[in-house]
Amino acid sequence: MSAARVAVVGGSLAGLRAAEQLRAAGHTGPVTVLGAEPWLPYNRPPLSKEALAEGGAPDALAARLAFRRRASIADVDFRLGDPVAAAVLADRTLVTEAGHTLGYDGLVVATGLRPRRLAVPGPSTGRHVLRTVADCHALRAALSGPADVVVVGAGFVGCEVAGTLHGLGHRVTVVEPAGPPMVRVLGAPVATAVQRHHEAAGIRFVIGAGVTAFTGDSRLTGVVLDTGETLPADVVVEAVGSVCNVEWLAGNDLDLSDGVLTDNHLRAAERVVAVGDLARFPNPLVDDVPRRVEHWSIPTDTAKRAAATLAAELAELAGVTPDLVRNGAPFAPVPSFWSDQLGLRFQSYGSPALADEVRVEEGDPDHLPGGLLATYHRDGRHLGSLAINLSPARQRELREAFHHEGVPA
Repeated sequence: MSAARVAVVGGSLAGLRAAEQLRAAGHTGPVTVLGAEPWLPYNRPPLSKEALAEGGAPDALAARLAFRRRASIADVDFRLGDPVAAAVLADRTLVTEAGHTLGYDGLVVATGLRPRRLAVPGPSTGRHVLRTVADCHALRAALSGPADVVVVGAGFVGCEVAGTLHGLGHRVTVVEPAGPPMVRVLGAPVATAVQRHHEAAGIRFVIGAGVTAFTGDSRLTGVVLDTGETLPADVVVEAVGSVCNVEWLAGNDLDLSDGVLTDNHLRAAERVVAVGDLARFPNPLVDDVPRRVEHWSIPTDTAKRAAATLAAELAELAGVTPDLVRNGAPFAPVPSFWSDQLGLRFQSYGSPALADEVRVEEGDPDHLPGGLLATYHRDGRHLGSLAINLSPARQRELREAFHHEGVPA
């Protein structure tokens, strides 16, 4: 359809799916994927679970977790280990940290997130985050024997790490100032039940306290809380949220206040689209407010729509009527995520975090291993469902129900 050059900046799942979907949309021109890490795109969710439990050097982990690449992208050029440092959209050029320059006709922004760090005093040795295979290897290597581990942050990553390290025999304390674990997504009734389950397994939670400092000289020995308590710690895992990797786009008149603002077609500017968890787009399935979504399904969903948008623009630029024109239907993906923690399998569909009411429809919150279904509502509208330890058939029913509901009138 088009011989135009496309640069995909970001070498994780969103970038991989964008390259695949560009080919599926009929784009035949050169595609270059530029990744900051030296490894081909790999699966990140296991880093807090199986990969952390099993260990391994970064190269081995990346190879084990690598995504299978479709034959349609055999000719895509992957340039890895040299992150893009700047973009000039007016000239359609990119400059990497090593000083290499690349021109393009169409741009896919897929640089994702990095972990937020705590801005508190104290030694840096012993402090860890978890986003990459290098992070996973470093954390596992720091725990050669039973240790006191403090996980700061009780979101999904924090709780998964806590469960994995507890299973490896470490003494784990989770510190969370905002409330019970994963409360922003699960809601208070379910989050409180999850906390009871995790505490019964042996994980300690300190809720309502913040971290003010780390103790120790050359390496960390403890975590000072704003309550005055100091927790012993050989290792700290900071799981306090993420920062969007958008600095390289500064100075281009884009709205970068929270990721990259796009329209409903994922278009951020002329021949520029954004995909993955940094794309801030309106989803009419919920309302018209642009939001970022950090769920597993979003890289694939956004890549499909963004690729169609960009392929159509590039074809029109070449004076060709595209075989696959931009889809005129609203882009209304149903976000989904899953998590495994201490014998609990979470599966969610929709947008539970946007709800103002939680209803426990099935199961006993005091016995989560036996199964639970909660639904999430706002102004009477069903926005999301959460299954814990329900059968695969029941989970499929929930997913299909959401897809059948469609976009509200």
